[in-house]
Amino acid sequence: MALPLNIDFTTGNSDKKAPLVIPAKKGFTAADLSRFGEESQALAAVALENARFTGKAGSLVELVLLEKGAPRQCVLAGIGADADYDKAGAAVAARFLTSGIQALEVDFTGFDADKAGKAAASFAFGAVLRGNSLNGYRTTLKEDEKPSLKTLYFSQINSETAEKKWKKLSAIAEGILFTRMLVTEPGNKLYPETFVEQCKSLTDLGIEIEILDEKALEQAGMGALLGVAQGSARAPRLLALRWNGTGKADSRPVAFVGKGVTFDSGGISLKPGAGMEGMKWDMGGAGAVVGAMKALALRKAKADVIGVCGLVENMPDANAQRPGDVVKTMSGQTVEVINTDAEGRLVLCDVLTWVQQKYKPEVVVDLATLTGAMIITLGHEYGGLFSNCDKLADNLLKAGQKSGDGLWHLPMGDAYDKLLESHIADMKNVGPRYGGSITAAQFLKRFIEKDVRWAHLDIAGMVWADKAASFWDKGATGFGVRLLNQFISDNFED
Repeated sequence: MALPLNIDFTTGNSDKKAPLVIPAKKGFTAADLSRFGEESQALAAVALENARFTGKAGSLVELVLLEKGAPRQCVLAGIGADADYDKAGAAVAARFLTSGIQALEVDFTGFDADKAGKAAASFAFGAVLRGNSLNGYRTTLKEDEKPSLKTLYFSQINSETAEKKWKKLSAIAEGILFTRMLVTEPGNKLYPETFVEQCKSLTDLGIEIEILDEKALEQAGMGALLGVAQGSARAPRLLALRWNGTGKADSRPVAFVGKGVTFDSGGISLKPGAGMEGMKWDMGGAGAVVGAMKALALRKAKADVIGVCGLVENMPDANAQRPGDVVKTMSGQTVEVINTDAEGRLVLCDVLTWVQQKYKPEVVVDLATLTGAMIITLGHEYGGLFSNCDKLADNLLKAGQKSGDGLWHLPMGDAYDKLLESHIADMKNVGPRYGGSITAAQFLKRFIEKDVRWAHLDIAGMVWADKAASFWDKGATGFGVRLLNQFISDNFED
């Protein structure tokens, strides 16, 4: 998919009518604008004081300065003390996306050219993420509501350095935007079959795709996944995407597993009507997995990764699974279904078994919008992390800190596991009300083989935002793509 902005790193190829954007470090003052002359500095000093502008990351102040005697609209974009160029780029894109202005020139005069090249790529990354507008179904937008910003020009940089870094960052951006697109799609447009169709083009990037239809799922013995799907007219699918950039045909891949409930009504345990429209994003884990796979392939990651998505729709028709039903999982274990709205773990348990049996991965990370309890626990600030391996958990925490997709490590233990005991089956699919996110993780742990390092990421509070933030507008965030990419880069590439 095309990026929302054209990024031009060719020095000097700027539209002189375009506003000039100047990155500003923390502590920036009017004295730093000496190249514009004393008159402009005096005007700027008043504007900076009135705006209380100090270069804080993501802050902006707009000025009109004299450039060679001619007035030029200028924007100071704060990068802060930590050189947050991506946050500055995002703030600029948010401000000018629908302004009517079509191009901006980002000027790095006074910066080291090589460092400026890398900084420019980071600036562009933030701008592209925030400049993403998903309004394809809107037909009555007024002209001043439509995106106008099309191009960012960069000047006074080493363009080769910028292009080299941009090649990697643009790949990650494409993965994030792909995930956002999938998460945004309504349930009548995106369901298991169409989710698969959206991903088939990834073969053009060198990704191998395997698809299991309903008959193949039955033959594999995925009774838990099929139990969730049986109430819907939409047939389930398993989608497996493999990127092997190692050059080794016999390597054991890292496995990412995503929950892909394309719409979750709750089934017979029906959700309240208010807000149910949001359950189109209950496939956010699967969305993150395929977005990460696209990013890894685009940047030609030197790693072997398999991304597997269990795709179902959870609906309450006459054939729907009932509370009290018992299903047999692919692993052979049986589950008493106490609540049909605890369906994600039933999907994941079979997919986890399938990927372990087929690919023998040493590391498995699953991502799921699994529990509302996770939002109660962590709000919308962090995804929950559960793991059977402290080193793996630590690596994921570090990847989250670097990438900006933050995680918080939460406990597991035998006491929680006992809460899943059933009188008529091997386990129940839910425990009591309290500790709901932990008992959900304990359920999944029962399907992990002893020699496999495993982590479960409950990202229920992270895939959708009710208000805009630094790198996204209201709506789908693309959470998880940067995290998984960073995790692979840090731990599985030379």
